[in-house]
Order: sequence, then structure tokens, then C-alpha cells
Amino acid sequence: MSGTIAKSDRPTCAPSRAARELDFKRGEFDLAVNLGLIRTVPDEGGGGRRVARAEIDRLRAGDGFPDALRERVATAGTHEGAEIMDVTPTRFTSLTRFGLLVPVRFYLNRYRTVVWLYLAEELRQFAAEKGNARLLTGRLPADLREGLKEKLDRRPRNWRGRHAGFLLRQAGDDPWAHAAAVACLLDPADVADVVADPYERDHLNRCRPRLPAHGAPGSPTAERAQKLMTASEPDEVAWFRADLAQTMETARREHPAPRPAPEPAPQAPQHTPPHGLLGWLRRRGRRPTR
Repeated sequence: MSGTIAKSDRPTCAPSRAARELDFKRGEFDLAVNLGLIRTVPDEGGGGRRVARAEIDRLRAGDGFPDALRERVATAGTHEGAEIMDVTPTRFTSLTRFGLLVPVRFYLNRYRTVVWLYLAEELRQFAAEKGNARLLTGRLPADLREGLKEKLDRRPRNWRGRHAGFLLRQAGDDPWAHAAAVACLLDPADVADVVADPYERDHLNRCRPRLPAHGAPGSPTAERAQKLMTASEPDEVAWFRADLAQTMETARREHPAPRPAPEPAPQAPQHTPPHGLLGWLRRRGRRPTR
């Protein structure tokens, strides 16, 4: 059957098959996995993550399936988010730039403008908290106004922090997967500085998780998205580097990176005595004279 592997004790599905059976678009499915709503298992063939049939059955048996599950991964952009929170789009953007609302996804439109998306469920929760009422109406607090005046924008960093949490949850207790999750959000030069051994870097690349794709590889859209997904603020970079260095110590100790087998040392040439008539003549020539 397409999308399944033959394993009698734990049959699983590929993500694309699981998304169809759960009535999810692929982006919704990936977000549900990141949020921990759908549990995945490693592909024993090394092909990424898969979903157990039992997990699909559990989700399909839930109350209100599929609408209730899809509501938990519903996202909203600026205008939809402002409507959910009953504020103006300008105020909504101010709250997001200051970091009070954390994006869960982003994409670049045809003008290569970044469109940030937020969990609708979180927006409703934020608006319902009494302590946030002063942020939704009237004059914004002084610290928020000052930050916006200085062009503060915490959205990219907040997305990276949140996505790092997603990746680390999926990494579990595997130190190499943990290190690769951190490394994929760092500039390659920083990774090379922390992990000097080329064999270790190769192994990190093999464990590297898949980041969201934006545009064709090498395109201006893909390059801009990669910049957004790469840690850039000094304290943020320092934190990721320190985490990578610490996790690599554990990875080296528990499971050293594979290396090619050493080549055997060259052996000294052995001189075998010549055979036949030539050998007999040489041996006669070495006899001592009387």
C-alpha cells in the first residue's frame, strides 16, 4: 500500500499520507507536528519522521475530528489577527514587533515581503487576559513606544527561538539530533568555529532537520528566508554557540562521529632469493675461495 512500510509490530505512514488521512494541508500537518499535537517516530531507514497508524487512529477518534484539531493549528496574519483581538492592524503590528505576540510561521509573498503568521488560539488567549487590556486600548506604554521609535522588531528572533523549541522537542534525547537542531539556525561559519572537526560537521549535516522551504534554492526569496532563519543578534548567536558546544561534548562522548578506517601502514619490501640458473650462479659466486 502506498505510503506505508511493512513492519508488523508498528506500521507507519509517510507524512504526506498521514496528512491526507487527517484531512490536513501539508503546512497544517507540519505545524501540528511542531506543536506536539501529532506524535511522530523515526524512520528506521533514515528517511526522516513517520506517523504510526495507531497515532492516526487516536486522532481520528477524537471529539470533533477534524474541525477541532484543525482549529488548534489555525493561523492568522496581521489583518485577521487584528480582527480576532479587536484592535487596529497598526496596534497589532506594534505588539508583534515588540515581541508580545510570537509568530509561529512565515512566508514571503510575490513582492518578497515577509508575512508573519500567528496561532489564532494564542491571539484569543492574549486578548482575553485582563492584564493585557491596557495594551489593547488607549495609549501604548512608554517602553513599547520607545522600542518602536528605535525600529525594534523582535519577530525574526522570536520565530527562531520558537522554531528551535520545535526542533529540540523532536530531537529528544539524541545529542547529535540536538546539536544539529541548534546548528541549522547558526551561520555555517559559526558552526565551523565551534565544531572544527570536518567529520563531525559532516555527521551534523546528516542529522540536520528540514527547515521550511521558501522559493527555489539559490533564489532571492530563498536567500532572504535563510537570512531570517539564521541567528543574527550577538547574544542570540552566543547562546546558540554555547548550546552547540555543550551538546557536542555529550555527542562525542556517547557516540563519536564515524570516520574512515585508517589505511594500513606500508610494509618494507622483502627481497626473495632468485630462483633457477641465475640464482645458482649467484650463490656459486658468493662461495669463499680456498
